[in-house]
Amino acid sequence: MMKIALLGAGHIGQTIARLLADSGDYHVRVFDRSAAALAHIARHDAVATRQLDTEDTRALQAALHGHDAVLNALPYHLAISTATLAREAGCHYFDLTEDVAATREIQRLADGAATAFMPQCGLAPGFIGIVAQHLARSFDELHDVKMRVGALPAFPTNALKYNLTWSVDGLINEYCHPCEAIRDGQRIEMLPLEGLEHFSLDGTEYEAFNTSGGLGTLCETLAGRVRTLDYKSVRYPGHQAAMMLLLEDLRMKDDTETLKSILRRAVPATMQDVVLVFVTVSGLRGGQLVQEVFARKIFADRSGPQSAIQITTAAGICAALDLFREGRLPQRGFIRQEQVALPDFLANRFGSAYQQSRQVESIG
Repeated sequence: MMKIALLGAGHIGQTIARLLADSGDYHVRVFDRSAAALAHIARHDAVATRQLDTEDTRALQAALHGHDAVLNALPYHLAISTATLAREAGCHYFDLTEDVAATREIQRLADGAATAFMPQCGLAPGFIGIVAQHLARSFDELHDVKMRVGALPAFPTNALKYNLTWSVDGLINEYCHPCEAIRDGQRIEMLPLEGLEHFSLDGTEYEAFNTSGGLGTLCETLAGRVRTLDYKSVRYPGHQAAMMLLLEDLRMKDDTETLKSILRRAVPATMQDVVLVFVTVSGLRGGQLVQEVFARKIFADRSGPQSAIQITTAAGICAALDLFREGRLPQRGFIRQEQVALPDFLANRFGSAYQQSRQVESIG
C-alpha cells in the first residue's frame, strides 16, 4: 500500500483523502495547521490526521520521512518550499499549483532528482492540457489551440456574477500575473483580464479573458509547432468589467490582501457549481483544414455534497498519482501534464469523473 502525505485539509484535500482511501491502494496521512479543518476529514481505516504547522519547514520535513509521495493541496505560495522538502525527504511530489514561477522552480528542483515531480495536477492547469495535447497530436500541422475553462456558480445572483468555488488566493493570483501565450509562432506574455471574448455554449452566454497559469507547460511543449496557443478563464458576461474596476481602476491589485478579505467577507461560497471545459484545435490533416472540439460540463454532486470544482480537481491529482503508481508515467524527474494520455486518464478510476460528465453536443 502506497503511503501518502497529503498536505491541506480544505475542501479539495477532504475529497482527495476520501478518494484515495476508498480505493484500497493508499494509506493517507493528512497534515494541516487547523484542527477544525482536520475534523472534516472523513473517518476511514486508511486515513490518519495530524495537526502540524505546514509552514514550519523543520517540522514538516521530519513529518514527510517514511512516505512514498507528497500531495500538496496547500496555497500556491507554499509550492516551492514544499517541493524542496519532498526532494530532501526522498518523496515523489504532486501538487495543484497554477503559479508559473513556482512551476519553473519545481522543474529546476526535479532536474537530476531520484524522485518524480508532477505539479499542476488539477483542472487548469492539469486536465485541460491533457485534452489539448491529445487533440493536437492528431494534426499534421497545428494552427490554433484555444483552451477555455470556467468554474462557475450554477445560480449567479450578485453583480460579479460569481460565487467562491475554490481558493481566493489562487483566483486573485491568476487575475494579477502575466499570461503566457504563443502568437504567430512566438512565445509572448499578455496582460491578465485582457483579450475579452464572448461565446455561447449549450445555450448559455459566456465571456472569456486572459488569466495566468492555465497553460501549464504547453507553451514549452508546443513551441515551434503551433501558430496560436492561449488560455482564458470563462465567466458570465459582466464579471471581467467588475474585476477590472476593482483591480485596475481602484488599484486593488496593489493591495491584494485587502481584496481577498473583501471577497471572503462579501462573496458567498457555493457547492452548487458547474465546471466548463472547452478546447478547440485547428490545423491541417491530410492537406485539409479541420477543427477538433472537446466540450464538457461537470456538475456538482448534490448527494455528497461535492462541488464540481472539488470533483474535477481531486480527480485530476488522484488520477495522476494512480497512473504514476501503475508505471504509466516516468518514475523520476519532471513530469508534464501533457505526458498523460487522455484515454488513460479517462479510463482511470479517478479520472473517470470527467468521462461521466455531460458532453456538450451543440456549440454556437
